[in-house]
Amino acid sequence: MYAGDLKASLAWLRRVQALDRAAVPGLAFREAAVLMAIILPDVGEAAEAQRCCEDALAMARQAGALPEQGELLRVLADLDILAGRLPEATAHLRDAIELCSRTGYNVVLPDCLDSCGHLCAATARWADAITLWAAYATALRAAGMQVDLPYGVERREHAALKARHAVGPVAARAADDRGAAMNLGTAAQYALLLVSEQPGEAAGIAGAPRLSARERELVTLVAQGRTNAEIAAQLCISVRTVGSHLDRIRDKTGCRRRADLTRLALRVGLV
Repeated sequence: MYAGDLKASLAWLRRVQALDRAAVPGLAFREAAVLMAIILPDVGEAAEAQRCCEDALAMARQAGALPEQGELLRVLADLDILAGRLPEATAHLRDAIELCSRTGYNVVLPDCLDSCGHLCAATARWADAITLWAAYATALRAAGMQVDLPYGVERREHAALKARHAVGPVAARAADDRGAAMNLGTAAQYALLLVSEQPGEAAGIAGAPRLSARERELVTLVAQGRTNAEIAAQLCISVRTVGSHLDRIRDKTGCRRRADLTRLALRVGLV
């Protein structure tokens, strides 16, 4: 598959599907179905890809395999994007990001960023697409993984070129820099924000609660994944003072969780 030999990969995967399901762990069938669902649209078999993915998702739900459910929902979102079913893609991607974030299954989260980039490109949110693909590349590098595997590169490069042309070089560089500065957790919250709100909703700083410069700084550091102890060390204040600042920020914003503060920072452009 990664070498681009789709016919050979499908032949192997069909051999997996032909095995006795009672004698083989369900994981083998579910993983084979994921790969088939990724490959089949490129050989003109989108309907079979959809069936494979839905069948595997049903098996994963029956087995209570949450990480695999997240992976399959992400693949379903990709199939929806390819078919132009954008509302369905948005819902599947939102469920995938929420599930992977909740279970700590970070292996699939970079792929969710990639899929969300394609969704943004399909809805002409060009700068968001560029930011997500930059965050995707950063996440893979941080995990020691190769960014441009032979399979799937052309689709992303074509969409990214279109996005850069649409926004221009200055905006494209700013979008790139924004995504490259995000860690995986922040990028996942950014993607979740994009699939949970209408385009443009809560995007500007004008509607945000009034925060002091120090409070904005703390919100930014929280969004970057820093702990209270790390924030205290960076700002040369006590951990107790950090806690007091965050309590005031929560009172002003209504953001009780760190994830909520991260989304606030993303909405108002602090990260």
